[in-house]
Amino acid sequence: MGDRKSARVALALAGTAAMAAAARWLWCVRPHLLRTLSGQALVYTTRDEAGERVRVLRTGGVFQSATYLDERRMEPVFEYYRAFGRLFELRPEARRLLAIGGGGFAFPKLVAARCPGVRVDVVEIDPTVVEAARRWFFLDEAVALARAGGGDLRVVCDDGRAFLDRGAGPFDAIVLDAFVGAEPVRSLATVEALRSVRRALAPGGICLANVVSRDGGADVSFLRSVVATALMTFAHVEVALATDDEHAGEDNYLVVASDGELGLPDAIPFDADFLGEALFDD
Repeated sequence: MGDRKSARVALALAGTAAMAAAARWLWCVRPHLLRTLSGQALVYTTRDEAGERVRVLRTGGVFQSATYLDERRMEPVFEYYRAFGRLFELRPEARRLLAIGGGGFAFPKLVAARCPGVRVDVVEIDPTVVEAARRWFFLDEAVALARAGGGDLRVVCDDGRAFLDRGAGPFDAIVLDAFVGAEPVRSLATVEALRSVRRALAPGGICLANVVSRDGGADVSFLRSVVATALMTFAHVEVALATDDEHAGEDNYLVVASDGELGLPDAIPFDADFLGEALFDD
């Protein structure tokens, strides 16, 4: 499965130039303070390194989502949201999607604007976050766009794991992007959770997950465990880099799993020695 040393170097070090980028953004508008289920959150407008006005949702000291405020407001600011759109490279026929984790609804907005006829169900546990997305992140406009294009964007306020365990589906693709601040929601990364994901997928469907490094990109232990866990559930698992050098302080990886063939052209090779400990429910 490839050279052991090169695989570890590629997965541990790729994209680490992003370490301090987020700290260079400056506040330019008084922030709105929100009380969410995971603690205090801020919504404020800032400017990126190119001077573009960007509204962000920040919790736990990290950016959870962001949106442009001009004609690009349906376009993702962060690279890993654009990476989720690669599901249409792998499954061009996908028409029914599930996204676990709403935030600023960046990926569902992209689908609403660019993919007519596609239905997206978004499960977000926190009603305050949903209201923030409606007020500041153009969620209602995205819903109208999706419906005008013959699709839909449906918001479900629920716990993502509970939603999956109740037997939802079938979906052509499921996107997992749920965090509490900087911490991933572990209950959505276990073998048991991915079995529920697999049951909710149509034959040949794909699961896509956003996995974030630690220590400025040097620690990919959670990625190693996610890959090992996915391989216990799905026949095929691939990893690609989805790091945003301008906006992120950590590296983002796109983990894609399916019982059908995948074939990401930029998949990072890994071998059995890369795999970490599989995750299980406590």
